[in-house]
Amino acid sequence: MKTDRNPNAKLTFIERFGYGAGDYAANLVYSSISAFLVVYYTLVLHVDPAVAASIIAVSKIFDGFSDLAMGYIVDHTHSKYGKARPWIARLCVPLAVCTVLMFSVPSSLVGTPQLVYMFLTYNLVSTIFYTGVNVPYATLQGLMTTDQYERGLLGNFRNLLSTFGTMTVNTVVLKMTGFFGGGDAYTQKGWTMTVAILMVLFVALNMFTFFTCRERVTVQADENAGKKESVSFAEGLKAMVTNKYRLLMVCNLFFMFFMMSIFFGTVLFFTKYNMGNENQYAMVANLLSGTQIVTLFITPFLMKKISKRYLNMSGMAIVAVACAMGGMSTSYGFICVTSVLKGIGFGFAGSTMFGCLQDAITYGEWKSGCSAAGMGNAASSFCMKIGSGLGTAAMGWNLGAGGFQSELATQSASALAAVTVSFAWVPALTAAISVVCMVFFDLDRHYDKVVAELAQGKYKDN
Repeated sequence: MKTDRNPNAKLTFIERFGYGAGDYAANLVYSSISAFLVVYYTLVLHVDPAVAASIIAVSKIFDGFSDLAMGYIVDHTHSKYGKARPWIARLCVPLAVCTVLMFSVPSSLVGTPQLVYMFLTYNLVSTIFYTGVNVPYATLQGLMTTDQYERGLLGNFRNLLSTFGTMTVNTVVLKMTGFFGGGDAYTQKGWTMTVAILMVLFVALNMFTFFTCRERVTVQADENAGKKESVSFAEGLKAMVTNKYRLLMVCNLFFMFFMMSIFFGTVLFFTKYNMGNENQYAMVANLLSGTQIVTLFITPFLMKKISKRYLNMSGMAIVAVACAMGGMSTSYGFICVTSVLKGIGFGFAGSTMFGCLQDAITYGEWKSGCSAAGMGNAASSFCMKIGSGLGTAAMGWNLGAGGFQSELATQSASALAAVTVSFAWVPALTAAISVVCMVFFDLDRHYDKVVAELAQGKYKDN
């Protein structure tokens, strides 16, 4: 079959679905880390939560540099499969293996050797291999088409299937760890077996993405003689920092992922200790994900009438209000209502955030004349992972400051208050900051002109 070489192509359902499947796979890793890594460190290994948080926070220093390096590598990759797709196929297996190792700390390691093992495996997963897969995956969305609506749909499919990935993790992990642990959800054997099974699925889905997606915008770039194809690292950085829309989006994504990590990482603690019933965790988490999925089916129709920017703003505003409500009661019914509201908000924001990002990168290409999609997505991935890591770390530090003790069935009042801060008040504040970022993101006024001039080989600064 002849490859579609139209950079402004309308995509087939299977290609949209194939792209979204990549984020289902990514969330088998991401959600396992954000929702359960601190749980694993504290309730399985009995590591002090503040110590676990510090390991994650320090690791993010290295993680940031690896994102920019991977973006540079993607921009300078030339293969018959394109710039981004080859890395997904090459690195998904090493990422899967290292994720299993991260959740398999040997019982023979205690004290400093245990902490060193935790640090090394976390960095192998997050700093090296997750970066090596996720930066190319994010870049792929902008290389499949320049059509703004199609990019919105790709973002929608991505978020829809990523939500299914999160729901999978929230639903099955504790059941599987309990099953493989002989009825105890917090044994090492249970966690190793559970994560190993999830990682087999992870590899299969990444290969599905590799075989079903195509890069078209790269073909146009290679054939456009007037375009700077080879972009230096310094040029790529300059193109990023002089693009206000990209800066607004990375700021938006930083606070959004900080909010999601501290919130999702605290849900089990909130249901187990504040609500007094950890069996309510799956319903509280999955009501959010289920509502988000329903919302994601609606947003493609809304995007024909409402810009991605306004949908994103509305969604994060709903999340901010719902998170604040979550700090007002521990009633099971009330918390379930807030989960439904959060699901609506996450649906609006999640379906549009990556489409807005790719539009900002396209604007930067038109503004500077430099094609640096890899570094543009790397900078955004850097901010998302820094936000995610610091959100998880902030939760651990907060629990430590509140005097949380994993061996206690009933926590102190200060520990319960710390859980509420992480579950409600910090997420409400950071979601509100994301709304402010999008107030100034008015790219929808210029985007049609940008795409039209790029198609003609015209750039603003030329």
